[in-house]
Amino acid sequence: MSILSSMRYCLGPPTSYGPIWFALAFMPFGLFFDFMDGKVARWRQKSSLMGQELDSLADLISFGVSPAVAAFALGLRTPIDTLLLSFFVLCGLTRLARFNVTVSSLPKDATGKSKYFEGTPIPSSLCIVGAMAWCVSQGYVIGGEQGIIGGVLGDEDSWWGGVHPIVGVFVGWGCAMVSRTIHIPKP
Repeated sequence: MSILSSMRYCLGPPTSYGPIWFALAFMPFGLFFDFMDGKVARWRQKSSLMGQELDSLADLISFGVSPAVAAFALGLRTPIDTLLLSFFVLCGLTRLARFNVTVSSLPKDATGKSKYFEGTPIPSSLCIVGAMAWCVSQGYVIGGEQGIIGGVLGDEDSWWGGVHPIVGVFVGWGCAMVSRTIHIPKP
């Protein structure tokens, strides 16, 4: 629903924020369902490779693709912006794939859960979603009262279309997700 709401926002006037508010509001539901599916699997003491892969696919869509599509809808639309947003999504994919491959070798606690995350977990991208919601509320969007934070570097009419410096937040977050040196203890 989030991706489709972002696309709906792109079809209307940039100051009609209803669809983008829906897009941003749907994303935290992914965290609830991600938490609940793991809780139910541990409660039932059942898991499967299929369930693990579907969980990762749902995480990639909820916390990787959806924020990138919302950022595109809000104005990060130059060719370099889209390349860097794609980098963010691919970092999320890499992080989830590495987790699935290495989960058996990470130290576990008494309940069988890994003791820490290697790299920032992909649901942490909800922090970016919160920042995007703030940008919408302040009019920092394409066609909004304030325009996109940081403007654009380069000529938007050139073949490469310039780049919005704010897309660097996605690049940094993507790099943090695939970092091998960041270890975040699990709650």
